[in-house]
Amino acid sequence: MRDGLTRKIETPAGHDSLTTFLKLWRVMIVSLTGDQAGTEYALDRPCVTMGRGPDTDLTFDDEAMSKEHAVLEFDGTGFRVRDLGSMNGLLLNGSEIRVAELKNGDRFELGEHAFQYLLDRRPYEPKAYVLPDE
Repeated sequence: MRDGLTRKIETPAGHDSLTTFLKLWRVMIVSLTGDQAGTEYALDRPCVTMGRGPDTDLTFDDEAMSKEHAVLEFDGTGFRVRDLGSMNGLLLNGSEIRVAELKNGDRFELGEHAFQYLLDRRPYEPKAYVLPDE
């Protein structure tokens, strides 16, 4: 957090709201460029860090990425992407940002890598009950 403007904040949503969200949606990012192009990464935790350092959740071999470049975090209604004070910044749909809510189909770039955020609605599965024969 080199710039002194970015600070770590706690996600306001509890674990229950993430669980509920994940019951409705399959959430993932897809790598569009780089040596891992085409790879899907499921977002199933409240925070997922990205960068080139060994301590990140998603690590990429990219010298243009900071060791801890960005974080994807659940905010109660969906995921957002936040720059962690990286040297090369974060682009969302071609515009430089520090933090932004993600919508289905959004593209973001870290270093030389591009990713797409995808939401896939899970099918509704009603509860089934077995009644004993009388």
